[in-house]
Amino acid sequence: MFVDTHTHLFVDAFDEDRTEIVQKAISSGVEKMLLPNIDIDTIDAMNELAKSFPSNCFAMMGLHPGSIKEDWQDRLEIIRKHLFTGDYVAVGEIGMDLYWDKTFVKEQAEAFRMQVEWAKELKLPIVIHAREAFEPIFEILDEINDDSLTGVFHCFTGTLEQANHVLAYGGFKLGIGGVLTYKKAELDKVLEQVDLKHLILETDSPYLPPVPYRGKRNESSYILHIAEKLTEVYNVPLSKIEEMTTASARELFQFS
Repeated sequence: MFVDTHTHLFVDAFDEDRTEIVQKAISSGVEKMLLPNIDIDTIDAMNELAKSFPSNCFAMMGLHPGSIKEDWQDRLEIIRKHLFTGDYVAVGEIGMDLYWDKTFVKEQAEAFRMQVEWAKELKLPIVIHAREAFEPIFEILDEINDDSLTGVFHCFTGTLEQANHVLAYGGFKLGIGGVLTYKKAELDKVLEQVDLKHLILETDSPYLPPVPYRGKRNESSYILHIAEKLTEVYNVPLSKIEEMTTASARELFQFS
């Protein structure tokens, strides 16, 4: 069994064939799919998908850094109410994104810090979006990390130094997706120096599809292409990738 630890199957891109795509993933061996929330307007669709496939799809709750705007505090309060009254496997997707817009840097940092504290209170892992933002995120985690905090740096594409910084926190994994299959990314060279036990698999669908699907819609069944690339990186059979990444996903997210 493979686990897609990060897939947005509830977004509009799957409105025409969502059920078929989930069933395709299951039949291909990707039996568990974890759903990171994005904003207040994605909550209902995400929860509905989790209810439709209770043995396969598991929801998270968080406010994506790209959704931090002028009304971020109002949005975050809605997120908080859902998080503390619902059944979620993680606080996510949270973090900081300084790639597109740096207008709300301070607000992103504050929202991230607040959601991390909620995760610690609820004893849930965090799922971190870090785009052009490793250093400000490290600054916050260096201050508030403790033995109770676990999580994953989703879509990890950083350097070996950044990978080691993440893993030094003790309770964190690296989420590896389709970027691994992109030659120019050279992520394989970093991972060669990271123990396989620290990795979990993800698609981030419908985004970042692996080779040979670049330019097309990503989906959870494509986890196998990422896993196959890892067999080359670590020179181990596919069954070993499956065994270790699934065990790490179970350990982190505690899904049934």
